[in-house]
Amino acid sequence: MPLPPGMQAEESEEGRILTISVGPQHPGSGHFRLVVRVDGDIIVDAEPDPGYVHRGEEKMCEYRNWIQNIPHLERPMIADSCGILYPFCLACEEIGSIEVPERAKYIRVIMSEINKCIFELYWLGIYGIFLGHSTMFMWPMGDRELLIDLAEMATGARVTHAYFVPGGVRNDLPDSFKEKAIRQLDYFKHRLDQYKDIFYTNPLFLDRTEGVGVLSAEDAINLGVTGPVLRASGVEHDIRKVEPYDIYDQLDFKVHVMKTGDSFARTYVPYLEMYESINIIKQCLEKMPSGPVRTKLGPNPRGPGGEAFKRVEAGRGELAYYVVSDGTPKPYRVKLSVPSFRQIAAMPHLLKGAKLADMPAIYWSLNYWPVEADR
Repeated sequence: MPLPPGMQAEESEEGRILTISVGPQHPGSGHFRLVVRVDGDIIVDAEPDPGYVHRGEEKMCEYRNWIQNIPHLERPMIADSCGILYPFCLACEEIGSIEVPERAKYIRVIMSEINKCIFELYWLGIYGIFLGHSTMFMWPMGDRELLIDLAEMATGARVTHAYFVPGGVRNDLPDSFKEKAIRQLDYFKHRLDQYKDIFYTNPLFLDRTEGVGVLSAEDAINLGVTGPVLRASGVEHDIRKVEPYDIYDQLDFKVHVMKTGDSFARTYVPYLEMYESINIIKQCLEKMPSGPVRTKLGPNPRGPGGEAFKRVEAGRGELAYYVVSDGTPKPYRVKLSVPSFRQIAAMPHLLKGAKLADMPAIYWSLNYWPVEADR
């Protein structure tokens, strides 16, 4: 009997092994492709194929000055543009010994947490598509607009903001931002309460995720995963706590961990973290001082030269830059470390031995963003 396109069959001692190409046309996988070999409905091997989208980001940095690098560096992670720009600005400021105004530090944290929630809601909505739970797609996508409105109010843009710059942020918050933010966040918190009833206690959701794709704490550390994936395996590691930047050490918030390490834990930790983001934003709005929001650097800023390594806790986990400067207006070298690339290593480990029907739930629970991995 002929096999459909994209499938291959081979004879082995154990029986007939089918090789299946999953993606790159899947609505959730984007351009990412996963080559899986199955024996019956059991996955015996899986090979990730990240594909090509943004290769060259790091090289492009060498041909642009510090400010000109801002707009293109946010392209690999458009849903969390503040998260991917944050460590680049911190590294530039360390190399150039640039002082950041106190008010700008608060605004950065506010926007970083807003973007974190924007990404988590997008990811949760796509997870609904993977599981066939259409309400789980529509609710997060609708509620995401509340936070996108806040981001647009502050930055003037709805998707990529180019808002963080070396020396602070591009412009101050408008006068009515605080009142609107508190109103929107209160409603968003109410909606998160409802998520627990409609998603996290839903029998369909629990059957598809509990005990599926278990990643132990030891394996999570050895594979190098970060962020909610690491914390879902019981490892309490959050860059905002272990290596605080800007004013995170002045804020009161929890680091949520779970011990089960399954697909459910990897989706429940980001959910709990959205509550903490609301808490962090409200603290910043109350404590934020008045004053300037940017140290002006001129059209071609340059520092004395040197190198810096800076990392932050982005929506998907640890996001870091290693920047080298030779004292000219352009970086000599920029190296970007993204959490999605680290998550790739965990895929074959979790999929081997799993049922083919569990593959979508495991794959997307890893908080993997294909475009970010190829930078």
